[in-house]
This record gives sequence, structure tokens and C-alpha cells, in this order.
Amino acid sequence: MASPRTVAILAFDDMEVLDFAGPYEVFNVAGELGKGNPFSVFSVGLTGAPAVGRGGFTVQPTYSLDDAPPSDLLVIPGGAGTRPLLQDERLLAWVRERAGEVELLLSVCTGALVLGAAGLLERQSATTHHDAFDELAALSPTTTVVRGQRFVRSSDRIVTSAGVSAGVDASLYVVQELTGQATRDVTVTEMEWMWQS
Repeated sequence: MASPRTVAILAFDDMEVLDFAGPYEVFNVAGELGKGNPFSVFSVGLTGAPAVGRGGFTVQPTYSLDDAPPSDLLVIPGGAGTRPLLQDERLLAWVRERAGEVELLLSVCTGALVLGAAGLLERQSATTHHDAFDELAALSPTTTVVRGQRFVRSSDRIVTSAGVSAGVDASLYVVQELTGQATRDVTVTEMEWMWQS
């Protein structure tokens, strides 16, 4: 049996709850119910301290940036907390490094701003939360900002999603692409999610 793909999800202060928890649930359920347990999920914080998201939602990261093992997928959530990250050179360097190693990088909502600040969306199409379209365009001027679409395949290794709940749809798309429709379907059924293509 092949080893499961590892999925690292970034956790930081003022992250949007569903941006983090939606993909976490999708990949975790797919890992539990999919044939061969195709995914294993862990969280990565800027430090080892708890990350406190919107409304007090708190995540105790499994790892910090300093000790996080390599992963096959990396998920960057959004939320108000992305704005300080745009100036965090340590975090941006870590994201750039991981982007060169992972099979796939997924941003949710304003997580796309982090990818833009890291230079990963140059000359690519991408989407983000509808309130941040202009912000992404200013941050990464060569990026074609796609409006009104749940998620965008920005490159062979990057998927960007629109706001909040769109991260679930993008994660299900990734599950289907990497493991097939049967695993996506069992995940959708377990989550009672209305599939949106």
C-alpha cells in the first residue's frame, strides 16, 4: 500500500475559520474513507504557539515553520491575518521553498495574496475573495484576476479558490484529481456537501 499524501495547512492569527477547517475536513475525511487512506493532514504554525483565528477559533499547530516536515500538498488559508503575512519575509521564503517541493499548492480566499506576495502567481490566472480582487491585482500586477469563479487552476501546481466556502469545492476538486471520483464522492456523501463544479 502506498503511503498517504501529506497535507500541510498553515495556521495563523486571524485566519478565517472555514478557510482552515474546510480543507482540513475534506482531506481528513478523504484520508479516512478513501481507498488506501490517500491523505494525512497536519497543521503548521508560524511558531509553536496556538494560532487564534476569527472569533477565537484556536489551532494548536502540529509543527512550526522551523520543524515542519516536507508535505505533498500545502494549503494557505485566508482571512484578515493574511495582511501581516504579506510583510513577513520569513514566511514568504518558507512558502516559496515549499512551493518548489510540493505536488500541489492550494490557496483559499485571501491566501492568494500570500502567494502573490511570494511571487508565485506571476503571469498566472488566479482568484481570491471578492473583496480582495483589486488588492491581488495591485500586489501581483501580472496576475489575471478571475472574478465569479469558485476556484481556478492557476498552474500545474497551484489552485486558488474564492472566498471561505469555496475552499471546500477546491479541495474536493484536488481530491478528485489526485485520487479519483470514487474518493471525492465518498467524501461528499460523508460531509453532505452540495458539489459545485
